[in-house]
Amino acid sequence: MFRRRHRLDLRVQLRDEQRWRWRQRRQVRQQRQHHRRYRILSGTTRNCAGGPTPWNTWLSCEETDDGYTWETDPWGAEAAVRRDAMGRFKHEAAACDPDRKVIYQTEDTSDGCFYRFIPTTWGDLSAGTLQVLVEDGTTLSWENVPDPDGSPTATRYQVAGAKQFNGGEGAFYRNGYCYFTTKGDNRVWAYDAVNNKLHIAYDDDLTSNPPLTGVDNITGATVGDLYVAEDGGNMEVCIITPDDIIAPFLRVTGQDRSELCGVWFNPAGNRMYFSSQRGTTGSSSGGITYEVTGPFRTSL
Repeated sequence: MFRRRHRLDLRVQLRDEQRWRWRQRRQVRQQRQHHRRYRILSGTTRNCAGGPTPWNTWLSCEETDDGYTWETDPWGAEAAVRRDAMGRFKHEAAACDPDRKVIYQTEDTSDGCFYRFIPTTWGDLSAGTLQVLVEDGTTLSWENVPDPDGSPTATRYQVAGAKQFNGGEGAFYRNGYCYFTTKGDNRVWAYDAVNNKLHIAYDDDLTSNPPLTGVDNITGATVGDLYVAEDGGNMEVCIITPDDIIAPFLRVTGQDRSELCGVWFNPAGNRMYFSSQRGTTGSSSGGITYEVTGPFRTSL
């Protein structure tokens, strides 16, 4: 009787240990799944910024004279697709406007343009019309780019009166405005899509001690704050509030040969991510990505 009970106790103990080990393995798998890294795009050239789409893909832009925009699957299940209809030029960033069903694009050259792509079918970027912003005095209009392939004439030279911007960088859309930056003159622009007007949201020439220099990628919080990463400057991510307060939000030290980029929020808006492109080594292979858990403002 004792031996039988002892064997039963051992079986129960072994079963409990097996369950515990199974739970441990499951937790490890879940942790690995949560934190896993994987490639969603390869075989491209000088990918720079980009932007999300409302249908949960990510646009990655090639910063080269004959560059394309690529549509990628963040989960890595689908292969990336080159979107030729969005134009062939020195891309930087893309910002989707779901209200007008267009995608704004910046061009990273000293005489670059500001574009919008109108998909034939919203949610399908395989076909559509590429347009460029044209300025005639104080009047703005959008004109079709005759040859989005940019050969032999670059897209920025195809339409007379196309407004030029000094080094287009990041772009972010929210509530009728597309905010974008230009590094050549350290400006943050606000394109009012509702009224077709263009405003300067920040210009470092307007102050003797500018808090933000080397403007690069830009994103925004739900509450209305904008965040701009610096390419150089003090290696800061700066905040621009709706009441025009500009101040440093964070600073990275000991990485003077790098630049900050890729600033963006997770869908819940409670975590910010950004990268130091060359990290502490100054090499392209030494990049570092950071997570900032806030807290971030939820009301003004």
